[in-house]
Amino acid sequence: MPDPALSTSPWGSRADRAAERDAKRKAVLTTAVRFFNSKGFAATSLDDVAKALQVTKPTIYHYFSSKDEILFECVRLGLEAIRDAAEQVRARGGSGRERLEALMLEYALVMTRDFGICVTRTSDDQLGDDSRVRFRALKREIDLILRDVITDGMEDGTLAQGDPRVVCFTISGALNWIARWYRPNGPMTAQDVARSTVATLMAGLAS
Repeated sequence: MPDPALSTSPWGSRADRAAERDAKRKAVLTTAVRFFNSKGFAATSLDDVAKALQVTKPTIYHYFSSKDEILFECVRLGLEAIRDAAEQVRARGGSGRERLEALMLEYALVMTRDFGICVTRTSDDQLGDDSRVRFRALKREIDLILRDVITDGMEDGTLAQGDPRVVCFTISGALNWIARWYRPNGPMTAQDVARSTVATLMAGLAS
């Protein structure tokens, strides 16, 4: 039988405290990424983020060690969203063309969201040495996944023949650039942008 005194503890359970910490970390990231995307990483200060969250800068340091760590976490979330989409597409199966189209649609949608936008707008030299290595590793992983799907489509005859590496670079370049020109308050929804961009690319890739 639980001790009644524990049920009235103002600190809650360990799980509650972990969930609260995760929620506060997420709040810092979602606020910071919007500043990074609108003002740029260099022009954004942690004072900006703290003010928007109505906390002090030392409070942010309780959850992150530096602005570099916050930036890396933002781009990691964007890249992992693409990787997760690729894993889901792989699990569904289908022809190379079907999987490529599904993956490109998800990739395009990520590029209309804050963390995906941050990936495109972040250059290697903005990150510290350790973060730069991890950033490049994640980008290589996604590149290889995309290239494998393209290769499968060329081998099963559902995609036109060509150099998978060149096709991969062309696709990723076009999809990444969405983050540069897409505007949430523009005439096209994120879904419209994704479908239109992918349709344009697929027209030149289908066998």
